[in-house]
Amino acid sequence: MALGALNALRAAGRALMHFLIGDLQGCCDAFERLLAEIGFSPSRDGLTLLGDLVNRGPQSLAVLRRVRGLGASADALLGNHDLHLLAVAHGVRPAHASDTLQDILDSPERDVWLEWLRARPLALERHGWLCVHAGVNPAWTAFQTLSLAAEVEALLRGPDLASFLPQMYGNQPARWSDTLQGADRWRHVINVLTRIRFVNADDGTLDFKVKESADAAPPGLMPWFEAPGRASAGSPIAFGHWSTLGLIERPDLLALDTGCVWGGALTAVRVDGGRREVAQVRCDRQRGPGNGIEHG
Repeated sequence: MALGALNALRAAGRALMHFLIGDLQGCCDAFERLLAEIGFSPSRDGLTLLGDLVNRGPQSLAVLRRVRGLGASADALLGNHDLHLLAVAHGVRPAHASDTLQDILDSPERDVWLEWLRARPLALERHGWLCVHAGVNPAWTAFQTLSLAAEVEALLRGPDLASFLPQMYGNQPARWSDTLQGADRWRHVINVLTRIRFVNADDGTLDFKVKESADAAPPGLMPWFEAPGRASAGSPIAFGHWSTLGLIERPDLLALDTGCVWGGALTAVRVDGGRREVAQVRCDRQRGPGNGIEHG
């Protein structure tokens, strides 16, 4: 059904919609255009944002205000840039020269925004879709993914956040084991949920060096979602993070980071009731090389 027809149904009070939306990265103007394009009504519709609300775009604070202002109608996942904001704000990591987070850090309501952000989930299920920012370890089932995410969410929301945040950083352990404990376990979970792209084809070891599109994988590596024997195969998964993939729309896979901040598009997909209507708005390039593609 065309989006115009869906909006006509909704105008007649007969449709409730839920949308999944890719990485905003501080592009609030594009977000507003997309909400208008899909005719979003917070009084009866819902949306899930797949992480990286902030950074690189010019309107990080405006994005937080807009998303938080939608109240219970909007879910937002934590992405790697959102976690970076928490780390910078708590003095755990220095700001990068490319960061665009200062409006949040200088805000009189800084603590409000940081408290709201740390309460966001790392994974959730909506309308039959497992929603994550970056991906899922090939060894994990959908249920295990949600359970492991909940472990780390409790730490992010707990009283020792400043002590926990330094433990997020590092690429090791790069291979999952059910016996991992403590910081190693939590770091691996965060790396998977917010950073994963390629894995070793033989044993699922994470690779963080290659950030190109899926068809540019070096020998021995493959996208996490193509790993043979993936335990979550058959469970519909939606993710963002990997803008060089572009839009992927498969029966059980949605890749929705279409590079808005790099001059691509901002994408929403309606998923309620088993539907799959795609809406996009073009974005002004805020960052990156002239071709609008992320390589960082």
